[in-house]
Amino acid sequence: MSDTASALYVGSVMHIRLKPRHHRLAYRLFSLLLDLDEIDALDRRLKVFSRNRFNLLSFYDRDYADSKGGALKAQIEHLLMSAGLEPDGGAVRLLTMPRLFGYAFNPLNIYFCYRRDGSLLAVMYEVNNTFGQRHSYLIPVGADQTTPLRQKAEKCFYVSPFMDMKLTYSFRVDPPAEALRVAILASDATGSVLSAVLAAKRRPISDRQLTRALIVHPLLTLKVIAGIHWEALWIWAKGISLRPRPPAPETPVSVSPPRRS
Repeated sequence: MSDTASALYVGSVMHIRLKPRHHRLAYRLFSLLLDLDEIDALDRRLKVFSRNRFNLLSFYDRDYADSKGGALKAQIEHLLMSAGLEPDGGAVRLLTMPRLFGYAFNPLNIYFCYRRDGSLLAVMYEVNNTFGQRHSYLIPVGADQTTPLRQKAEKCFYVSPFMDMKLTYSFRVDPPAEALRVAILASDATGSVLSAVLAAKRRPISDRQLTRALIVHPLLTLKVIAGIHWEALWIWAKGISLRPRPPAPETPVSVSPPRRS
């Protein structure tokens, strides 16, 4: 049993486009759940993982939030306070793919923001597009919400050139434990457009487990970005037209109200 809240999660992701043309994509992957208070200790303990320097697997603060490389937990707590929430120093745990051999592209990072008593205060979904832009959807967790979490946000950030902007995201989340599951449904006024599901199981974060994951998925982060462009080509070939790209939102974070149970 690991003595850290940080962990390795190994599983798969599946995307299904439901209209106007059916299209399916699925692949295996691994992610790290990093407690932001533990990253320096992991850097000291692990041989294959480093913070802000090259390694087989690495974590760079500038890949997240405002991209300036400042203390990441402080940035997230500031965003929580800006949204009218009151972080009390509880854990902030980030689900992300690390850089492999110096490279990573994360379409989605998820921050699980906890109170000191272990209850969830908020979840933040940080989205990166292939145009070098980033936007986050911050959703407080209501005191009456149960697991799995059910949350919603109105789309305001351009991601896929084949998806309209007038969409609603519905999230169904089993927070990280021995397993985790994140399901995202994008819908328009006439129904569901796209469904994406991440399902993974927890493993201890150790040199042995990380090396094993790297051997099984040696080019994972390159495969993600290559897969995005390859699938875009297939979608275009199916006759789905491109949508124009609007300006990015003026604010880096959108705040949605918590959903009532």
